[in-house]
Amino acid sequence: MSVMQNINSYCIELSPEQISDKTHRHFVGGMWDVLGPLQFDFLIESGLKPDHKLLDIGCGCLRGGVHFIDYLDAGNYFGLDINSSLIEAGKIEVNDAGLSHKFPNLLVDDEFSFGRFGDKFDFMLSVSVFTHLPASIILECLKKAKLSLAPEGVYFSTFFEAPTSNHLEPVTQMNGEVITKYDSDPFHLSIDELADIAGQAGLELDVVGDWKHPRGQQMAAFRLPK
Repeated sequence: MSVMQNINSYCIELSPEQISDKTHRHFVGGMWDVLGPLQFDFLIESGLKPDHKLLDIGCGCLRGGVHFIDYLDAGNYFGLDINSSLIEAGKIEVNDAGLSHKFPNLLVDDEFSFGRFGDKFDFMLSVSVFTHLPASIILECLKKAKLSLAPEGVYFSTFFEAPTSNHLEPVTQMNGEVITKYDSDPFHLSIDELADIAGQAGLELDVVGDWKHPRGQQMAAFRLPK
């Protein structure tokens, strides 16, 4: 059974006609020309180099992926997503961008099975993933991420911040476009709650905070303990 079963609508498969019409770009939240470059610029500023290996968790149809694939050495981009139709759409985006020669590694998986790639990663990234997951599944993701993170690697992930732990009231995020909740999608977490989850997974949390996401998602960094 998918870990996302009955949590959100992200598992809905798009038709070939919808992919041809570029519906996938809107299905993953839109802002294709904003959020893709934003992700790329953030990782470049965080130290991503062409010879690094990057795992894009919840890569979708490669909104950010096409930028990373273009930049990284051939074979160094790894993308995983639960939705097979979005992976197929991503392959089309790669081909249309003339990047097939970069040989991106794309995998459909619903259990955070990062070990299937058989590699360790210098950088991991998930944008708009934890925002759609409850704490129990975030913990599962982080436990699996720890096993595939290079010794000096870092896993960056966005989240919606709650002002207190166990914050049961809805929170209107930065620009008022998104209202998050404690127990339903889109989810919010306090920094203390996120730190506790990280600790349970055997990782250390650093809060990057504001990284100019237009919907107010904050950025967290997870690393192996020193």
